Amino acid sequence: MITQIRVDDRLIHGQVAFVWTKELNTPLIMVANDAAAKDEITQMTLKMAVPEGTKLLIRSVEDAIKVCNDPRAKDKKIFMVVNNVKDAYAVASQVEDTQDVNVANVGRFDQSDPKDKVSPFHSVQLNPVELEAAKNLAKLTRVKSYHQVLPSSTAKDLAEGLRDF
Repeated sequence: MITQIRVDDRLIHGQVAFVWTKELNTPLIMVANDAAAKDEITQMTLKMAVPEGTKLLIRSVEDAIKVCNDPRAKDKKIFMVVNNVKDAYAVASQVEDTQDVNVANVGRFDQSDPKDKVSPFHSVQLNPVELEAAKNLAKLTRVKSYHQVLPSSTAKDLAEGLRDF
């Protein structure tokens, strides 16, 4: 079961590794990212950022979906991290056992024209492709989608934040 998919363009860092892993009580972090799945240097860096005792899987988006849909994953609590909304939507729409999607920090490293980006929340900048994926994600009624940087901050409904876009 995916407890939360977090969209964070930094993938694993202090907030993810220590704060959210503890908050969600998840012993497993899965990074679903095509580039990271192919790059040994990125994999080594991500492994160094994970707290001792926490398991880490790094998979392509397609392989992450397969892992999560495997019956053996049903009883496992998985905290998934992706670096864009499009990948979060791909996973959430294809993995029935997804509880939440947290669109937390995304778009800062996107090379799109800044005039084409919208910012429905602080720390979220969406180009047209990401905006469309966010709208589709917000329409998934079986998944709670929101923006929340830290557990101590208020969760803001994704659909509400996208209302004017």
